[in-house]
Amino acid sequence: MSTIDYLRIYADSKDVSHFEVKTLPLASTDYAPPAPSLNTSQVMDADKCVFLELPVGWYGEWHPTPVRQWLMLLSGACEFEAGDGQRERRQAGDVVMLDDTSGKGHQTRVIGDIPVRIAAVHFS
Repeated sequence: MSTIDYLRIYADSKDVSHFEVKTLPLASTDYAPPAPSLNTSQVMDADKCVFLELPVGWYGEWHPTPVRQWLMLLSGACEFEAGDGQRERRQAGDVVMLDDTSGKGHQTRVIGDIPVRIAAVHFS
């Protein structure tokens, strides 16, 4: 079975953020007939979409996410730090779910000399 792994950043009941790696299962779907079947996740409702660019050297101090959102990294690399002190690096091609809408949140830092471009999908 095909899957997509993603990093979830969430806040616990004490509003401390943490990481967990989760998996979206993909199943063969007749998505765009008459094209052949392809693997898809379950359909999820989305509210908005925005593209972001974090410039080289960008550093976002502690902040909760303003809205639950998927981040799909299109270029560059960044490091996330959770409230529990863990750090995770993600790069172009990776998927992150920001779910820490309360508490101290997380920090984000651009790594390297390439801006980080992101497609963000907001959902409730």
